[in-house]
Amino acid sequence: MMLPTNLPRTGIWVNGLDLQAPAVATGLAAELEELGLGAIWLSEGLAHDPFVTAAGLLAATRRLLVGTGIAVTYGRHPHWMRASARAVLDAYPDRFVFGTGTSNPRVIEGVLGLEYHRPLATLRDYLDDLDTPDTLRAQLGLPDSGRLPRVLAALGPRALQLARDRADGAITYLVTPEHTAQARATLRPDRMLVVEQAVVVGAADADARTRAHAHVGAYLSNPGYRASWQRLGFTDADLTAPGSDRLVNALVAIGEDQVRQRIAAHIAAGADHVCLQALPAEPFTIPAEQWKLLASIDASLC
Repeated sequence: MMLPTNLPRTGIWVNGLDLQAPAVATGLAAELEELGLGAIWLSEGLAHDPFVTAAGLLAATRRLLVGTGIAVTYGRHPHWMRASARAVLDAYPDRFVFGTGTSNPRVIEGVLGLEYHRPLATLRDYLDDLDTPDTLRAQLGLPDSGRLPRVLAALGPRALQLARDRADGAITYLVTPEHTAQARATLRPDRMLVVEQAVVVGAADADARTRAHAHVGAYLSNPGYRASWQRLGFTDADLTAPGSDRLVNALVAIGEDQVRQRIAAHIAAGADHVCLQALPAEPFTIPAEQWKLLASIDASLC
């Protein structure tokens, strides 16, 4: 089994969709499909497991691709992760992308209340367990289901190398087109590269910039993101709260023209797919009005 080969150029990354009533969530997915946006990426579930949410969205739509961006390894035994991902993959082999990774301390310690360990070593060990042949299937006389097709959350060179060697690709977050070019150089040509791009459209400039600074500011104390930005040439002054305009402008596309240019830049740098995260006015609200504008931008790129 392989990753879907029909991943569209752009999709939507959304945080907190599982906080909506299931009927609302599936209605929003159907709306995305009608708008012509071909993919939706789900963050780690806050109220519901992302695999359950993904299955519901896939059942409620006909063509929409759904990805977990990402299903966090912490708190999930590899057997249950494998079983959950396999169930959705078996039901929707051409419409589901399994994305996984260790996330970051803000999520693991602040939200899940677990101790965060060295991410690369932790993920490597987890993949070893995830790829161990399923003993239960063997006991039942069933053939092994094989390695799960997947993309790994990756930012730094070693994480991208792990995605190249132990997965079918990578998903990056809060990066620039320059990072996308570096990631493509590290990954093999046959590996998928999914790039998240934060955006604000349809808002007054001052409001949009407030949202952008708040979004980037939430990650300024995270060592993994800081290291990633420093590798891209940003300085300590850029990374001092609330984050420099130079940093925020590089990470968040504001306005339809910038979004169009940023998508094109990521694709030119080697991305296979750009998932657009529309930043809402209030956390965990669904920016459906922005999705309509993003759909028109995607259509204009055809």
